[in-house]
Amino acid sequence: MLTSGDGVLKVANEAGFAVPAFNISDYAMFAGISDLCEELQAPWIVAIHPDEYAHVGPDFIKAVIARAHRSSVPMAIHLDHGGSYEQVITSIQNGFTSVMIDASIKPFAENVAITKKVVEAAHAVGLSVEAELGTIGANDSYGESGASVVIHTKPEDAVKFVEETGVDSLAIAIGTFHGLYPAGMKPELKLELLKEIKSVVSIPLVLHGGSNNPDTEIGIAAHTGISKINISSDIKVAYHAKMREVLGDDPKLREPLMIQPACVEAMNVVAAHKINLFGAAGKAALYR
Repeated sequence: MLTSGDGVLKVANEAGFAVPAFNISDYAMFAGISDLCEELQAPWIVAIHPDEYAHVGPDFIKAVIARAHRSSVPMAIHLDHGGSYEQVITSIQNGFTSVMIDASIKPFAENVAITKKVVEAAHAVGLSVEAELGTIGANDSYGESGASVVIHTKPEDAVKFVEETGVDSLAIAIGTFHGLYPAGMKPELKLELLKEIKSVVSIPLVLHGGSNNPDTEIGIAAHTGISKINISSDIKVAYHAKMREVLGDDPKLREPLMIQPACVEAMNVVAAHKINLFGAAGKAALYR
């Protein structure tokens, strides 16, 4: 069931649900989410940011590909927030089936030029491309950002950008941030802006940085135009909070097989909630 990002997102865009893109940074996390998505029969995207990729290495991608080939649900392997044309090409060569080029902090014309170049290369080998228009910033040092100022996506710019680049999906800025929200900060999605953009752009739209946003807002977004939602901080916090708890009980505990199962279980409680919230559970049947 290994497929391209477009192979997963086209169906979601037509059926009105959002595919979860879980950021993965070790094999236990990946295997746990894989099993969960099969249990819930949910299509999903393995999202790997360049920093995560530097941590897991290219051989990890081979293991992900092998697991995808025997999966019972559609799965794409996605480069999240690729920072350059060269980085994207290397990822394609190493087996990614979907790539994101993020030139959102650059001027509009430069973002278009870089994205168009990536699209031409990826499409030549049958792969899909996500780009970003507007900036959402970050709430902590782990957020994939680079932009200190939040710039919401304008519908007219989105139309022009899609027409000029030929991109397959578009990440938009409508009121989210990368990372975890600090105390006292109230997140709020601009759902009317989402509707405006969706009314003039037909390709799948993507939401980044949804950690801590109210479920009601995220659920509405998943059914009114957003076809892919990235989840990173929420599952990692659950995974590592449980790991701290497990390790704290016994200072002599050292075997991963005694440590990680409880962490995966805690992570999957969060992941299952997201899958159901996005409307992705049971949707694997639409791909057969």
